[in-house]
Amino acid sequence: MTALTGRLSAAPSTLLDTEVLRPQFEHEVRRLLPHYVAVERVLALEYRRMGLLTADQAEDVLGLLARVRAEELAADPEANLSDIAFALERHVERGAARPVPNWHVDRSRNDLQACAQLMAARDRLAGLAGQVLGMAAAARRVAARHLDTPMPGCTHYQAAQVTTPGFHLAALGERLLHTSRRLLATFDGTDACPLGAGALTGQHLPWDRERMAALLGFTRPGGSALTDVASRAFVAEITAELSLFGITASRFATDLITWAGAGHGFVDLPDELSGISSAMPQKKNFPVLERIRGRTAHLTSCHVDVALAQRGTPYTNLVEVSKEAGAQFHDALDTASSVVRLFTAVLDGLVFRADRMRAACEREYLGGFALATLLTLRAGVPWRRAQVLAGRYVVAALERGLPPTRPDGDLLAAVAEAD
Repeated sequence: MTALTGRLSAAPSTLLDTEVLRPQFEHEVRRLLPHYVAVERVLALEYRRMGLLTADQAEDVLGLLARVRAEELAADPEANLSDIAFALERHVERGAARPVPNWHVDRSRNDLQACAQLMAARDRLAGLAGQVLGMAAAARRVAARHLDTPMPGCTHYQAAQVTTPGFHLAALGERLLHTSRRLLATFDGTDACPLGAGALTGQHLPWDRERMAALLGFTRPGGSALTDVASRAFVAEITAELSLFGITASRFATDLITWAGAGHGFVDLPDELSGISSAMPQKKNFPVLERIRGRTAHLTSCHVDVALAQRGTPYTNLVEVSKEAGAQFHDALDTASSVVRLFTAVLDGLVFRADRMRAACEREYLGGFALATLLTLRAGVPWRRAQVLAGRYVVAALERGLPPTRPDGDLLAAVAEAD
């Protein structure tokens, strides 16, 4: 304990280690270790550039960092305070052929941690945007097969006009492309490297922040040291986009659930994506659609969690913001990725029942709008009166039991004369 700080005389308690420090350590080893190592390697290169490490010392440090393995790092309240940054520091110190006095001079865990978190988020965000593009491509493939397959389109939960699955799924594809653009725009907004911000107000040594940013894959260093270590706005921004994506996915999943229901039977899925009822053997269920819609709720709850954890805090580096506020962040990314994979599989396996959709169209008076338009354009009936006549014609046809597929010109003329 005394080797790490002179301020405290005791290691973290078992309770604190068990409930807080060790779980955080294990999470960071699982999610962030490659990024912590990458940052430490860039720091070693900077020490060498500034002449604070000799060539041999830098080579020794870089070699030790290159050989770090997750299984070699263990949370230890006595040796490393169950902190991943201290664990890496100990790893280098123990393995070095000779002492490296300048190793980690003028350094803080604050920008180190912020940088590793941001790098991990950027990697996952770019990957997710690619997955969403793949889902959009799947929607486009299915849409192309059903450009001319008629089905009832609804407004206000009522059959309204003839549409096609292609028309509907093209809308899904458009929204997914929009989501991808939003995710990539968010990625661009995170393209500022926090490294060099230090604990709060920058650092003493002449660190080359432009060079460090480039080595870590950023286009520029952060513009404000305070923002670099205090903000974590990227977590809220990404989860906000995931929440919006979840809303879109949920609404289209709801359409598929409705179309697959016994009242419609418009769509089917392969048996490998379907389920059964344990008590009713006649049923073929589609619980995968319910899973998709249910998981989208988690995306919004994760964003609310981030927003609530950040909103009442001061604008500075805090464990509350840097760790607790992002506790569900990777879960949100995992969930979004799962939703995309499942939905893509559903789209690839989707089968539309053209006979049932056509029959449903033929049962409904879906041409009322077209009738009113023709009355105006061909018969010179004022538009609002044409709307009234079309509505009265439908009422009269229903009273006489006329099917929508058998329009009656005499009935229409009678309705017009009576108006």
